Amino acid sequence: QVQLVESGGGLVQPGGSLRLSCAASGSIFSINAMAWYRQAPGKQRELVARITSSSNTNYADSVKGRFTISRDYGKNTVYLQMNSLKPEDTAVYLCYAVLKSASYSYYRTYWGQGTQVTVSS
Repeated sequence: QVQLVESGGGLVQPGGSLRLSCAASGSIFSINAMAWYRQAPGKQRELVARITSSSNTNYADSVKGRFTISRDYGKNTVYLQMNSLKPEDTAVYLCYAVLKSASYSYYRTYWGQGTQVTVSS
């Protein structure tokens, strides 16, 4: 069974940094895209950053220049380095992956449980 497990969230002061990690485990054959989304209370879930299997990336305008997404292909892990954090970055950050596992002959989407990021003084 495939699982996405996030780590690295927490409380940080404005201007600070955090690094999130998301490890995909299970009988995984191939991972296509991986991404980070976030959802703040009372708001819709939004894409933060995405990285494809060929390492193409795209970012939400609100995080460009501050956040960096990267992947370790050997470890099936995606990272989100977040710098110059602002209070409006406060949200639950969720990992997302499109992958093919031993259970299915096609690519499916998977979500992690989420990790809380709080930016406050």
